[in-house]
Amino acid sequence: MLDKEKGRKFLKLLPKILLAIVAAVILGATIFAAKFCYDFFVNGLFGDGSTSGFVGDVLDIPDPTEPEATLPTEPEAVTVTARATVTVAGDVMMHIPVINSGKESDGSYNFDPTFEMIKDYVNQADYSAVNLETTLGGTDNGREYSGYPKFNCPDEIADAVKNAGFDMFLTANNHANDSGAAGMKRTFSTITARGLSILGTVAAEEDPHYQVVDVGGIQVGMVCYTYGELSGSGGRPAVNGLPLDNSVSSLINIFDYSHLDVFYTQMESHIAAMREAGAEAIVLFIHWGEEYQLSPNEYQKTIAQKMCDLGVDVIAGGHPHVVQPVTLLTSTADPAHQTVCVYSVGNLLSNQRSDNVGVSSGHTEDGALFTFSFVKYSNGQVHLDSADILPTWVQMWKEDGHKEYRVLPLDASVTDWKTALGIDDSTLSSAKASYDRTMAIVGEGLSGVQTALDQARTQREAEFGITDEGVG
Repeated sequence: MLDKEKGRKFLKLLPKILLAIVAAVILGATIFAAKFCYDFFVNGLFGDGSTSGFVGDVLDIPDPTEPEATLPTEPEAVTVTARATVTVAGDVMMHIPVINSGKESDGSYNFDPTFEMIKDYVNQADYSAVNLETTLGGTDNGREYSGYPKFNCPDEIADAVKNAGFDMFLTANNHANDSGAAGMKRTFSTITARGLSILGTVAAEEDPHYQVVDVGGIQVGMVCYTYGELSGSGGRPAVNGLPLDNSVSSLINIFDYSHLDVFYTQMESHIAAMREAGAEAIVLFIHWGEEYQLSPNEYQKTIAQKMCDLGVDVIAGGHPHVVQPVTLLTSTADPAHQTVCVYSVGNLLSNQRSDNVGVSSGHTEDGALFTFSFVKYSNGQVHLDSADILPTWVQMWKEDGHKEYRVLPLDASVTDWKTALGIDDSTLSSAKASYDRTMAIVGEGLSGVQTALDQARTQREAEFGITDEGVG
């Protein structure tokens, strides 16, 4: 009876046991399937972390072996990366009284005191240039120092100019041939031996007739020309009516008012070459115009506009021996391009006084330090950024029977010129008169140029999102 009772209980439990077995089998199969899928999709069908591209491609599953995608970044802010400041001074004319003023008791020459007062202003620029209106022909072969009309002065003028902070002599002018071919060559070698640069004349015809100078981190292309004759007496090029020897006729940059098309073609070539050499801005120094005229003539205006159209950024003129106006030109080819032009920066040093030339007004005693700057941005753009003029005046007095000269900076920000310049009341009056003469000529044009450049800067900063330029 007992066994039968156990059998009946077993038969009642059998369905539950079978159901439990089936559930266990199903659970095991599910676990196995899940593990297989995990291994296939994550660890890879081949055990190397790869699904052979098939599963990932079909199901768009990220490949763990590939780097994670990065989100796009914001464009970098535009900043100022460099500034280049250039100062240009007027004509250094070495008349005999000026030469004698530098003569020492031992027969040597020292012109350092002449430029002492402008030294700090010149050195504020990254680069500075001055026109040498004389030759350094030496006294060999019986040659003597001389003033007008054929200038030849002591080498020490180069030392004084260098000591005053200038970097470059402009040597393409109407007196470049005053000492002949030998004098032109000697002028070049004497200046370069002192570590100064020369623009306007070259040592050999094949040398570039321009320079590309790194100024404060900006590549500035510079070229210098003088008026002359491409075919003067005897068919040879000439300056100041003096035919150039064949050995030097190709060593100086000359333009001819009668053949401006030749000049324009040369300038196009120079600009292209300078750009190819890395120039980011272009400056032209030019000897032109009419002596003692306070306004530019039509030739100057025509040439200046053409230079603007060709892409020149700054024009600094000389030769009239008086200061002429400042203007801002707009290119007819590209209205976005503008050129600052100072038609003449006057005399830096000379013996041309109101009592010994045909200009009784005193304008030949006046000059200007013309300073301009370029700015470069992190996007590679370079723009003309500022322009200014510091009037100068040549003080002259007599001492120990001969004349002495000093170039005085007429800085309007200095309240006490008498003390700062070490001058008396009479000299102060003359200095103020010189300042007034110069500002009457350049003031209005300079103000217009500065306003235009300020507006252009503001527009750039707004476009670039610049709030703090960061470069002094």
